[in-house]
Amino acid sequence: MPVSGIARSLGADILRGLSDDEARKRLASFGPNRLRVHRRKRWQDILGHQFRSMLVWLLAGAAGFSFLLGDLVEGGAILAVLAINAAIGFGTELRAVRSMVSLRRIAQVRTLVRRDGRNRKVDAGKVVPGDLVILEAGDIVTADLRLVRASNLESNESVLTGEPVPVAKATDPVAADAPVGDRVGMVFKGTAITKGTGEGLVTATGMATEIGRISALTEAAGEAESLLERRLDRLAHRLVWLMLALAVAMVAGGVAHGHPVTDMIKTGVALAVAAVPEGLPVVATLCLARGMWRMAARNAVIRNLASVETLGATTVILTDKTGTLTENEMTVVRLLLPESGVSVIPGRAPEEGPELAFRLGALCTTAEPGDGRSGGQSGDPMELALLDAARQVGIDRSALADRYPEVREHAFDPVQKMMATVHRDGDGYLYAVKGAPEHVLAAADCEWDGRATRPLDKARRSDWARRQTEAAAGGLRLIGLAMKRAATATEPPYTGLTFVGIACLRDPLRADVPGAIRASQRAGVRVVMLTGDHADTAAAIARDAGIGGDEPRVVEGHALGALDAGTAEESALRRIADADIFARVAPETKLSLVKLFQDAGHVVAMTGDGVNDAPALRKAHIGIAMGRRGTDVAREAADMILKDDAFATIILAMHQGRVIFDNIRRFVIYLMSCNVSEILVVGIAVGAGLPPPLLPLQILFLNLVTDVFPAFALGLGRGDAGVMQRPPRDPAEPVVGRPEWVRIALLGIIITAATLGAFWLALGRLALPGDQAITVAFLTLALAQLWNVFNVRTGRSGFLQSDVARNPFVWAAIALCTGLLAVALALPELALVLDLPHPGKAGLILAFGMSLVPLALGQGLVALGVYDRPGRASDRDHPGGRRRAA
Repeated sequence: MPVSGIARSLGADILRGLSDDEARKRLASFGPNRLRVHRRKRWQDILGHQFRSMLVWLLAGAAGFSFLLGDLVEGGAILAVLAINAAIGFGTELRAVRSMVSLRRIAQVRTLVRRDGRNRKVDAGKVVPGDLVILEAGDIVTADLRLVRASNLESNESVLTGEPVPVAKATDPVAADAPVGDRVGMVFKGTAITKGTGEGLVTATGMATEIGRISALTEAAGEAESLLERRLDRLAHRLVWLMLALAVAMVAGGVAHGHPVTDMIKTGVALAVAAVPEGLPVVATLCLARGMWRMAARNAVIRNLASVETLGATTVILTDKTGTLTENEMTVVRLLLPESGVSVIPGRAPEEGPELAFRLGALCTTAEPGDGRSGGQSGDPMELALLDAARQVGIDRSALADRYPEVREHAFDPVQKMMATVHRDGDGYLYAVKGAPEHVLAAADCEWDGRATRPLDKARRSDWARRQTEAAAGGLRLIGLAMKRAATATEPPYTGLTFVGIACLRDPLRADVPGAIRASQRAGVRVVMLTGDHADTAAAIARDAGIGGDEPRVVEGHALGALDAGTAEESALRRIADADIFARVAPETKLSLVKLFQDAGHVVAMTGDGVNDAPALRKAHIGIAMGRRGTDVAREAADMILKDDAFATIILAMHQGRVIFDNIRRFVIYLMSCNVSEILVVGIAVGAGLPPPLLPLQILFLNLVTDVFPAFALGLGRGDAGVMQRPPRDPAEPVVGRPEWVRIALLGIIITAATLGAFWLALGRLALPGDQAITVAFLTLALAQLWNVFNVRTGRSGFLQSDVARNPFVWAAIALCTGLLAVALALPELALVLDLPHPGKAGLILAFGMSLVPLALGQGLVALGVYDRPGRASDRDHPGGRRRAA
């Protein structure tokens, strides 16, 4: 159908759009513009998930075995432990799932529509058939649209067709039976605008769209498991088999020493189950979920769990300049003309009236002027700054548009670094052009001196280059302005131009950026600036921010051709990798730079906002998109979204990533050392022919009380004060490496020695009966495991200054667990079930005293630096954090 026909059939106005009243009626009629969401995890599914693991099956088998032997109390107690474990896992996982849903709501997509003749952004879910949608490069299309205007418009429709090559779009009708890939007059929901601008009428929303029909035929894919989750799962499975082997050996040893077979089997099964840290995935989920919420509270929305872990290992940040390091609040402060420079003071018109330059800046724009800076403006900050400067000299954008009606737009070309608009001017046409000054100058043949045109000879071009360099060295952003008149509106826009002047804009550095840069350098993380701006402008901003010192190393985009082509020599690669600033960089080159730093051994985080940044964002280990000015395509490709577009937020998120990894490693060490001590206590005693110091129910009670709650508390820690004072960890470094295994073994052995020592003293020195001696061993082990939480601190700070000691959740967990132990001993019914007769005052003093021995020895080992990890390359690079390309 032609455009006029589709407008009539939809009851739409291709100039003013729908009215608000009509849009509300259609929303009620057609429903919200959403695809059906497959509920991947209902609460029933989460609950069922708690019972689908080898660990749970072992617990259930132990309960069944107890019932089979007629031990109803023990079987019921094991089932109670199973229920409590499931409740903890269910509550934590349910919260994590709800966290992800809430975080997705934060980054909901909005669509620019025209209603009642005014452009406004609305929630994509409220777009209705007949709405007039405004499109530009970087947008994700939120409904199926029939185009009514297209300027150099291209769309990536790979989500529908599988073809990655963008499709050129036009307004011409096509055959009714044309396949999706040939419908050039349509753009479809879920596709990405990669180039140009356009407008389109909504023809279908929600499940009535092309992608909606595909969605109805497919099942939603399950969410991918994060790298960290896979590591923890592999660790748990290895431990299952290791502990099973030890339990079998213990049972065999006990039977060989004459212990009853049934008792040994029950003890072996319970020990094997209890010794494995079944709370590990539960605590990990809680730790990650809480970390994601902390980041969200600091304006960093994490889109996948794996990013939380990777953030802490980042070694280099490739950051944009505008809006990330600077405020992205442009103001025109000076206008360079052929014979002079005119200062522009905010709120006051310049003494001279360079109206032509300001008129061109106001014409060549896609921004909506609104009623001033607070009056509903929308568009690129530089374009808004030009409109504001034009307003100061008395140029009204609406009146100007009526005098010079726009008939065509040539969208900004990232290769030519220019854009143009064509306007009717009497019997001819006026071409208004703006862009990078050097590119606009190269396309110009002459210049306007305020009275007439004159040729741009070599001397004049050299003078313009000098003035441009001087302005850029002051940190100013520069925009070249030019024009030409022609008889038709179809001439090439970037030939035969008359150069008019250069607008100089100031974008102030964010106040928190220098401090954030210093913090990243102290953390061994290198910051590299990527910008499309002039080299001198970028260098001035870098010096103010603290990037590269007083003389930052700059590489311009034209020197990166060999890198893009893959033909750069080793010396050139080394020189490129050492740069602090990459100026005049095309978006396509960013992908090559990401790969270069990755090949040099870096873990790369990269910021981006444009549609052409998406491949590099996806390639980087951590892609970071801008929440305010970023395109939908960039946000979809990123791992993290900055709601405030601020560089300092990246550093805060990196700090949280390091804290999360440290917390996970800390509670893994804690859980494993406690479980090793349980295995050794029973295994050594039985192997030596002594009675078991712990009974099966006591082991299960210990595992629940002394493992889960302190481990939860460790997972909620805020991190060591010096977490950002050390270099990044090696990304290949496992959660539990050799130093951690040494620590686990030493702590487990120390706790075991103290427990067996207390058991031996209770039997010998205190001459307690066997059941009371078992109570002493039980209390010694339980208390030693509680104090063991302080042994997982680092040696970078004193005991009281450590993150563990300053964690209020740790003290709360200790108080809770101590209370539960007291209840187990004092409550006759529970003491009977656990077989814990009171050991008397002497027994209690012995248990408490011996439980302090592992704490004292553990603190001594921390102070001696026994657990410190060996130095690595990144330590030698600290604090500069600079790694060389191979």
